[in-house]
Amino acid sequence: MRLQRMQPPEVPQVEAPAQEEEYPQVPAGPLPMAADGQEESSDTALLGTWLRLSEMNSNDTEKPTCDMKRYQAALSSMLLREDGIRKVVSSRVCSVAIHPSESTVLVAAGDKYGHIGLWDVSCTSEGGAHIFTPHNLSVNCMRFSPSHPAQLLSLSHDSLRCGDVSRAVFDEICRSEDSLSSFDFLEDSACTAIVGLWGGTVAVVDRRTPGTSPELSADIGFKVTRTVDVHPVDKQYFLAAGSVDVRVYDVRWLRRSGNKAVSTLHGHSKSVASAYFSPVSGQRVVTVCADDRLRVYDTSSLSATSALLSTVRHNNNTGRWLTRFRAVWDPKQEQCFVVGSMVRPRQIEVFQDTGELLHAFCNPECLGSVCSINAFHPTRNVLVGGNSSGRLHVFME
Repeated sequence: MRLQRMQPPEVPQVEAPAQEEEYPQVPAGPLPMAADGQEESSDTALLGTWLRLSEMNSNDTEKPTCDMKRYQAALSSMLLREDGIRKVVSSRVCSVAIHPSESTVLVAAGDKYGHIGLWDVSCTSEGGAHIFTPHNLSVNCMRFSPSHPAQLLSLSHDSLRCGDVSRAVFDEICRSEDSLSSFDFLEDSACTAIVGLWGGTVAVVDRRTPGTSPELSADIGFKVTRTVDVHPVDKQYFLAAGSVDVRVYDVRWLRRSGNKAVSTLHGHSKSVASAYFSPVSGQRVVTVCADDRLRVYDTSSLSATSALLSTVRHNNNTGRWLTRFRAVWDPKQEQCFVVGSMVRPRQIEVFQDTGELLHAFCNPECLGSVCSINAFHPTRNVLVGGNSSGRLHVFME
């Protein structure tokens, strides 16, 4: 009998994913502020709008109102229209920042692959939005400088950068081999910042110091530090949220190790996604936890243990494909915060610090996805929500 040699099964050829496009290799050091794949004229027009708005911006803002009926009426007047939806970045939105200009709504969004999209909402043409690539990986946190809104600071895993439109450059402020998670300004001039790291430590950065190394790295006893937030009045205090830990520290007493918290916010049984002080007084803190709870704490006295004021049962199980929810306060309303929602039809929810649901932004015809990352305009009745495909949704009067 003649034996036939068995042929190995044919293995299909699978093309490797083009990661070069998803993960741009951004070099260290300053980078020119040039939009990806855009004509220079349209790029220049958008940057010119940013610069003009920053020169016109006033630091005087309206005082928050405590009239809940008026506030709810203002929320109800904010609508989502077709021209208020735009794909601004190429992938999942990880952070959003709104320029403080009252005349034009200018929004920045950071995505999973290091892109920052800038969108002039009033401009309906293609030139109204451009994408920049100042980072290699996800842009987890962005803030316009309070005193110089021509500067947009953005943080990714390996670096903290300052996009300065007046100089058309993304400067590198801090670079670390340890993975960065978040930051906040320690003063209104934005010269110094507290930076959280995924490894659990925090760092103090001073932009006036030459080089890209932090002034101090401090072990605060966390396994993970997801968010940091500075007290709006007593700026020596900052809030850090990690695995199940939420604590307040005094930056003046930070050391490399052995740091003790000023106050601890107990009650979280699973990982905490975010924790933020209320925007005017800092007398409240709102947290989002994987145990499906939103919690509000009383931090008016910053005692050793901050009292729990209210708890909201809330589905925070976003899964692996969505950015985790972060509850953030409305800068115009000391008592209210906004958070994404898993509820159908898709919506964005606003709660009072008592735990009462005040309003749900919803439009079944235009909003069909979960907006994990949301932000209110500091003075205007404008809300921006970002989803997992890079789209921004703008609710406004």
